[in-house]
Amino acid sequence: MNIDEILLKDKKIYHTKELMAVGLTYYKINKLVDEGWLIRLNKSYYENNYFEGEDNDFYYVTAYTPEGVVCLLSAAVYYRLTNFRPDSIDVAVPKKKNVSTLPDWPVFKMYYFEKNRYDLGIKNIISSKDGFKIYDIEKTVVDILYYRNKIGIEETKEILTNYLSRQDRNLNKLIQYSEKLKCHDILKSYLEVLV
Repeated sequence: MNIDEILLKDKKIYHTKELMAVGLTYYKINKLVDEGWLIRLNKSYYENNYFEGEDNDFYYVTAYTPEGVVCLLSAAVYYRLTNFRPDSIDVAVPKKKNVSTLPDWPVFKMYYFEKNRYDLGIKNIISSKDGFKIYDIEKTVVDILYYRNKIGIEETKEILTNYLSRQDRNLNKLIQYSEKLKCHDILKSYLEVLV
């Protein structure tokens, strides 16, 4: 079997099940690791060294935290709401979830969300053949308002200002999210100052 038939050039992260679905055994997978075609990330996921697509660190989120959702500043960067570049990927998981193995790189900053905060506003992004979960833009803004003291007041103001200047903003959805997540008063006071 040719390597082109096994590893797609536009897929960065593979689950063991995906590799076995194309006819590989554990022995053959380990052989691909030994030959340098794959890098073992953990017991279930592998990185494709043959990958030629657009690189995105968010692809690693699913490999290390299958329930992980890109959130807060990392999501704000994705939506171009801030020029700030965090040195880690902000990842939300359910509060009682145990995340045991994290990589040295990329660095993940974990946030343990209550069920109602975790479940609200999750989007699946598929790019090439890889994907990751991220909160929608309104949920991102509301979470940043909620965590404004950890994020920083200036960054929070910048993100909200940039959101309000967008053509695709949805203020009704923003207000609904702020009510559901108990930070409507915070949003209201920011809007009174900015608008």
